[in-house]
Amino acid sequence: MTKVLIIDDDESIRIILTRLVGESVSGNNGGAPDGDLTAGHEYRLLEAENGAEGIRIIEQEHPDLIISDLLMPGTGGLDVLRRAKEIDDRVPVIIVTAFDEMSSTIQAIQLGAFDFVSKPIDHEGFKTLVARALEMKRLNDSGLTSTSGESGGNQPDPVLVGNSREMKDIFKQIGMVSGNRVTVLVQGESGTGKEIVARIIHSSGVTRDEPFVAVNCSALTETLLESELFGHVKGAFTGAIRDKKGKFELAGAGTIFLDEVSEMSPELQVKLLRVIQEKQFEKVGGELPIPVDARIIAATNKDLARIVEMGKFREDLFFRLKVFSIDIPPLRARKGDIPQLVVYFLARINTRLHKNVNIVPYEVMDMLQSYDWIGNVRELENVLTQGVLLARGNVLERGCIVLGQDRSVRGVSAANKDLTLAEVELEYIRKVLRQVNWNKSEATKILGISKSTLYSKIQEYRIEKDE
Repeated sequence: MTKVLIIDDDESIRIILTRLVGESVSGNNGGAPDGDLTAGHEYRLLEAENGAEGIRIIEQEHPDLIISDLLMPGTGGLDVLRRAKEIDDRVPVIIVTAFDEMSSTIQAIQLGAFDFVSKPIDHEGFKTLVARALEMKRLNDSGLTSTSGESGGNQPDPVLVGNSREMKDIFKQIGMVSGNRVTVLVQGESGTGKEIVARIIHSSGVTRDEPFVAVNCSALTETLLESELFGHVKGAFTGAIRDKKGKFELAGAGTIFLDEVSEMSPELQVKLLRVIQEKQFEKVGGELPIPVDARIIAATNKDLARIVEMGKFREDLFFRLKVFSIDIPPLRARKGDIPQLVVYFLARINTRLHKNVNIVPYEVMDMLQSYDWIGNVRELENVLTQGVLLARGNVLERGCIVLGQDRSVRGVSAANKDLTLAEVELEYIRKVLRQVNWNKSEATKILGISKSTLYSKIQEYRIEKDE
């Protein structure tokens, strides 16, 4: 039995809200407040004429949706919201008010309100809002595609996420190179995780107890970059009021990460080549050689070999940097890793933002896997962060996902809109099992369920492994 509670000290408003909720829930225009929410689901409307009475009903009835006026004598709507979230933080609460005021809106959203509606009420918009809130509650209660439980949220940074063949090859390459100090060139599009690869090489091998120092070669002018890399002595140039250590010196016996090395000027390329060859450098304005013990990991989002052909990068330096190379594939080339990335990022984002968005409907996951992700893993994390901020409850709704150039609908079949909840669950479990090649331990991590639950679902839905 689905229960909807309406709290307002104005009887005429309660009558209007009761009618709108009835029409929204029953799916008709002006239907009576007794009917089907969906096939096989009845609902009941509850009313309270003040906040204190509303709280008593919440404590006794545990409604599935609460609609409350903001300003009422005594106990107001924000008090109702606070108490409702104490009792059940998953229950959606819609706040209604005639005073559309910024601070109240912000406070209501911060307290976990599903939405904040102004009077006069837009009838059609309100009915849609009620339907969405109840749908979120049903998904939340079902636990479909939950990202809670065993997830990437407890994994230490840095971490690479993925089970695709491409990512497994990168894991192997990291294992090969992390045990020595050989120079490494990491290539990949922006947002693929080049610095993460560099940090994992550093932290998983012989340099783990030494400093990791990163330098963005495209962020500084030639003069500043030279000083940043090698340091300078007092009086070397205007403003050099004291000696300064450079990044190579600060890295010690650890790792220096040269990001966007392709943007380095020809003059600095010569100096970097000399550092690699001679294992020493001088500070700007200095004369004493300083030994280099750090391992160099360089990265670029460009085809460095092509830049060499164009005469914009030294060939000898290119080969010195590319003693060992790792090429990171774009996210669009390993879309099978997206569900696992979503689980990992949501756990991390929830912790950072103090949220609990852990339900991803099938159509949302399908939408994420259908997008090209020009910005790669970084874009996915940013989209999910915005989605978590926009989410009004535990469910990452489709409307919370904002994708570039409105390409979000591609790949989602119209037929999916007519699937029952059980059919959606069946299809998603089957899809995850295929993606992980029926590795049930990995499947439970992505699905956010226990092994016993997964086995039960496989038996219930008679899911069989493809031949």
